[in-house]
Amino acid sequence: MSWGTELWDQYDNLSIHTNRGIEALDKYASFVRDRVAIESEYATKLRRLVKNYQPKKKEEEDNEFTSIQAFRNLLKEISDLAGQREVVSETLQLQIIQGVTLLSKTLREERKKCLNDGTMLQENLRTQLSSLERAKRNYEKAYRESEKAVEGYKKADMDLNLSRAEVERYKNTMTAKIQQSDDAKNEYANQLQKTNNLQQQHFNLLLPSVFNRLQELDEKRTRGIREFIIGAADVESSVAPIIARCMEGIVKAGESINEKEDSFKVIERYQSGFPQPTDIPFEDLSKVSPENLNDSQYINGPSNHLTLKGTISAKQIRKRVGIFNIFGSNKNSLTVDGQKEDFSDLPPNQRRKKLLAKIAELEHKIIQETNARDGLMKMKIVYEANSSLGNPMTVEGQLNESEHKLEKLRADFKKYQGYLEKANQLQVANNSPQSNRNQLQNGHRTSRHSNGSADDHHDEGEDHPDDAGSLSRSDSEDNVAQIPNGHNNNNNGSASPESGLGTSHTSLPGSGQGSANENAIGEDAYYETEVEALNPLGTCRALYPFEATSEGSIPMTEGEELQVIEIDQGDGWTRVRRANNSNGWDEGFVPTSYIECTLFA
Repeated sequence: MSWGTELWDQYDNLSIHTNRGIEALDKYASFVRDRVAIESEYATKLRRLVKNYQPKKKEEEDNEFTSIQAFRNLLKEISDLAGQREVVSETLQLQIIQGVTLLSKTLREERKKCLNDGTMLQENLRTQLSSLERAKRNYEKAYRESEKAVEGYKKADMDLNLSRAEVERYKNTMTAKIQQSDDAKNEYANQLQKTNNLQQQHFNLLLPSVFNRLQELDEKRTRGIREFIIGAADVESSVAPIIARCMEGIVKAGESINEKEDSFKVIERYQSGFPQPTDIPFEDLSKVSPENLNDSQYINGPSNHLTLKGTISAKQIRKRVGIFNIFGSNKNSLTVDGQKEDFSDLPPNQRRKKLLAKIAELEHKIIQETNARDGLMKMKIVYEANSSLGNPMTVEGQLNESEHKLEKLRADFKKYQGYLEKANQLQVANNSPQSNRNQLQNGHRTSRHSNGSADDHHDEGEDHPDDAGSLSRSDSEDNVAQIPNGHNNNNNGSASPESGLGTSHTSLPGSGQGSANENAIGEDAYYETEVEALNPLGTCRALYPFEATSEGSIPMTEGEELQVIEIDQGDGWTRVRRANNSNGWDEGFVPTSYIECTLFA
């Protein structure tokens, strides 16, 4: 069935219908355009959401937990999901919207052309009908006039009063009118035949052709909407498997969370490795001599200030200042994140973990640098065998640089292996019962460094005038001040910073500190001016020679055996003693990194 046959007389309705159809197509295009905007906005907001919830750099250490890893995987899947929504938006824009726009433009042009042709056909038919109507009116007028002339001639011919000439005149008029009537009749007949032919051709051929073209146009528009709707669904379906995989990835990320594993990692991260504090011994004051009562109170007084972690509060310890800050606080001995090179400022377990990671990193770098050096050597051999390929001397500089890098990496690798070995030995020593007893001195938890030093694991805090420090520390400082003719005697009445006396509030009155130090203390002295020599805490062997260029330090030669009388307080210096033929003993400070300590059990 065609519009030209069935709707031959519905030109205006067909014109309205086709216009509404194209408007419906444009409306669908607007719908798809709005949907594209929504898809694009959705993808943009999803990406912004993922960006806002990306873990910060300071939270990267939490990435080892399965819950955090699952969340990162979730963000990755959401980012992929946003990408698929962008694919949908772009595909709809390129395939659907552009296709609909092009189709709408084509249909409007074709419809306009069809309507112009139909209008011209309608105008031609109306013109022909007007000509027919005009010919018919002329024929009717001529026919009435001829009848009227015939009646006049008949009357004149019957009238005997009229002359022959007058009768002849009526006859001529009648003949002329009859001729005019016949001419008008013939014209009318011709116009009628022409109109009928045109009308038949118009309604059977010309106008149906226009209507059929309009029908094809409307069917093309309808078929286009169908294809566009199906195409939009296909675009959505094409990304559905990827979206489904994103959902599967999200589910897998959720299923990867392991609460037991995270709990174990919390233990692994925060376990210090320190032994639990032993029982605090009972102090029977009746067995303490009166002269030592004040000292005992002074020593044990601050020891009760323990934090919840069982370690000494940060406000109870004052660290000794290093010799001109050359070693203990030298920034060159710190890593990028502010930690010590050997990580001795960390708890034992965390220290070993850092050392293992550093060793693995150095081992990887050594392998890479070795491969690079081997490649350069092969290149040099090839160049030497065939000089046309290149100059061997161009590789020589790179080869030397690679050798230097490799030597430095190996030295660092050996150094950190030594740190790790000492850390492992320290852990074994700390786990022994005797070590547990030694580490709880006056209620102070301490931990041994890999170099044999004992460093209080606490946070730096502000100093108080009534802080007492450790007993061995105070006695050592007093002993340095009392040794005659020793390296540590300051004749000008002021103690050097490297000895720790000038900055320590536990220095004794009358030991070269002056009244200023007494005012800084603000209390009566706790110790007598004469103190017995300290018992050695262990022995040490010099790994490297050391020249005593600063007051308070003593020189030593490589391999020399010394006695340790005060362990490292965290500033990189250890106090040692050696036998002296002239005055009995020499005492002073040496760099902790220059010696290998063996402490008594």
